[in-house]
Amino acid sequence: MIDIEIKDFRRRVENINSLPTIPNNLKQISKIIEDPLISLREIGDFISNDPALTTKILKMVNSAFYGFPGRISSASFATVLLGLNVIKGLLVGFSVFEVMQNTMLGLWEHSLGCAITARSIAKRRGIKDYDDVYVAGLLHDIGKIILFLEYPNEYKETMNKAKLNNFTIVEAEGDQFVADHAEVGAWLAEKWLFPRNLIEVIKYHHIPQVSKNASIETAIVHSADVFMRAKGVGFAGDPFVPELDPVAFEMLKLSETDIKEILEEMEDFMVSGKELPQ
Repeated sequence: MIDIEIKDFRRRVENINSLPTIPNNLKQISKIIEDPLISLREIGDFISNDPALTTKILKMVNSAFYGFPGRISSASFATVLLGLNVIKGLLVGFSVFEVMQNTMLGLWEHSLGCAITARSIAKRRGIKDYDDVYVAGLLHDIGKIILFLEYPNEYKETMNKAKLNNFTIVEAEGDQFVADHAEVGAWLAEKWLFPRNLIEVIKYHHIPQVSKNASIETAIVHSADVFMRAKGVGFAGDPFVPELDPVAFEMLKLSETDIKEILEEMEDFMVSGKELPQ
């Protein structure tokens, strides 16, 4: 196990902009979204000056998923339609896509599938800010990327330990680090000024029964996470499908028909939107 106090570990994680292994685009995006006074217009201008980001954002907002197929041509207008929290989440997600592919093959597909599924469940449950739940689904495993970038050898050892001992990745992380990926992800979400509910979902998505202020949203992302593993969508680092928390699932009151339709929506989007991150 890495010999470091949790306060020092957290400080190291939160000092993301100075980590030499962090991609430059994530460093830039991190600085922007940490500004408490940042406006949608300023974020729109930033996106407009980056052709790759502009393409990704426009592909997303013009998909049937958001209900504006082929109608949005301006990054600035897209930021207004999506809102601050969603656009911030997409910027972070897109900026680490290549890192996800290089560190844990299939993690992006898993994260995107989880986001789409979580959004669909949230809409069915009447959650007002269902796009915030989408962001939580997209970023729920962001801590894995940071741990891998900061401690590459140790994280490879963690993944091997999970595989060889039939551990969940969270259990293996607990043996190696003073905080697992869920807690690390929550630290970053807090640093990036995401809403408190979204931070709590990321932190407790493996232990949804602990969530007090965002219990439904946490149950949604937890269930979407397990659904994606069961469906074999991408790869999240576990050698098996973790158990679905029965209390969390009961809270959602999803019928077999609901689950079938939700997974069909996810599959349709994964096929039609598969080029989004490229």
